[in-house]
Amino acid sequence: MSTFLERLRARNPEDDGDRRWLFVPIDQLSDAIGPLAVEAPESLAVLLVETTWKARRRPYHRQKLALVLTNQRHFALEQAERGVHVRYVFSDDSYRDVVGEAADEVGPLRVARPAERELRADLAPLVEDGRLEVVPHEGWLTTTAEFVESQGETPPWRMDRFYRHVRKATGILMEDGEFVGGKLSFDASNREPWRGEPPAPDVPTFAPDPITEEVCALVSERFSDHPGTLRDDALPATPDDARTLWRWAKRRCLPWFGPYQDAMSTASSSLFHSRISPLLHLHRLLPRDVVAEAAALDVPIESREGFVRQILGWREFVRHVHEATDGFRAIPDETGAPRPVGRPDDGASPSFLDAHAPLPPVFWGDAPSGLRCLDHVVEDVWRDGTSHHITRLMVLSNLATLLDVEPRATTDWFWVAYTDAYDWVVEPNVLGMGTFGTGDLMTTKPYVSGAAYLDRMGDACGDCAFDPKGDCPIRSLYWAFLDRHRDVLAENPRLRMPMRSLANRADDRRDEDARVFEVVRDALAAGEELTPTGLAERLDGGDT
Repeated sequence: MSTFLERLRARNPEDDGDRRWLFVPIDQLSDAIGPLAVEAPESLAVLLVETTWKARRRPYHRQKLALVLTNQRHFALEQAERGVHVRYVFSDDSYRDVVGEAADEVGPLRVARPAERELRADLAPLVEDGRLEVVPHEGWLTTTAEFVESQGETPPWRMDRFYRHVRKATGILMEDGEFVGGKLSFDASNREPWRGEPPAPDVPTFAPDPITEEVCALVSERFSDHPGTLRDDALPATPDDARTLWRWAKRRCLPWFGPYQDAMSTASSSLFHSRISPLLHLHRLLPRDVVAEAAALDVPIESREGFVRQILGWREFVRHVHEATDGFRAIPDETGAPRPVGRPDDGASPSFLDAHAPLPPVFWGDAPSGLRCLDHVVEDVWRDGTSHHITRLMVLSNLATLLDVEPRATTDWFWVAYTDAYDWVVEPNVLGMGTFGTGDLMTTKPYVSGAAYLDRMGDACGDCAFDPKGDCPIRSLYWAFLDRHRDVLAENPRLRMPMRSLANRADDRRDEDARVFEVVRDALAAGEELTPTGLAERLDGGDT
């Protein structure tokens, strides 16, 4: 018997038949929310499910699988220690099948409404036939009513309106009815490049205990075909680990998070970002506690507000958008009527810019692109299962969008590659924002840039074979993107300046931009590495 099962058996109280049963999904691994927070442990029994059905749905990063499994197993032991009876089921079947079998045996179970749409859809038949009762998920900080009050009934939806509303409603970073610091957002002040000072903090590591070691052995054996490096010392698994990571973030990251939150560096994959989002999504750290503690820190308001905005603002906003659109499967029109989009069974696939190219092999680490900014971030992701939000938006999503990659393909890659990616957060962030796949539904413009921005905000250009001020193809990819999509984007008020510059760009330069796009797209699609000489030869020789 495994160490986990031995410890669970030793701690697990008996089920006397009078306990109320609760199914606990992976996004609710906390006894500080829901029935576990208010009902006596000796009156409760929980069902936890570890199934390969979930793990095999996509080729998830091995670090993500290990993070989820070790936290769920530790949570099981924690609840047994409290006096909650734990039924921990290993299976190859769907959650619906496992929960349904339990309900047939012990009677109806309760579940706090799962965060993942995918899990809600799987469990829906059990809810319909009465075997599963849904109760509210208490981990969220805002309500649907607050979202509607801030936006109205129909899109477009805007995060700043929502954020303003909830700041006033919650009183967070408010004094005497006014925003602390005199304004809602300090985003315009938080765009400094980082040049080595202050030093980027070393990310904490965690000594793996026997439970984590068993999980890593299981993932290595059963999911060896999944991508990504598995690091057992990078897996916060216990409440103490979660608190350690959060203390580190408050002390070493948040004082400088504000000014450098948009900076990128090859020296650190996260710089002053906290790395707590995977634990927030599992509720090993509670959003309400994190926001309250961050708001109370003795650090500059630019850092406090910027951090609070990410959680109280953006994180809450995107989950409301995801729910309001049924995961972008039915986007409301101007009358509020849902309009079906894409292939609902395979994941919503809106493509506002009609982009349908496949994702290049470089994203899977199969072939370097020759673009150091892209290659380095991809290396970070497959090593760590993470990178911070600007490298996600302005390197990975930016390059995919400039290459006209299908938004669904980019979204699915993020879902697989990142340890904090679940449908409710990854689809709005990538399908909605990063690729502009849903147009101006939730963002005001495509977040694309040329080489100048990447050079200004990062340091990868210094080690690249291409010159950001000369032969870097990203310069032409940016102009070619605007030119290809000018009919759709011409009226976008936030693109008026670049569109005027495009109109003034000489015809021969625009022809060259289009040619660079074709050559780069085809080369990367074929898994070929770009070089200045090779690119120049192709452009001169007409070979695509």
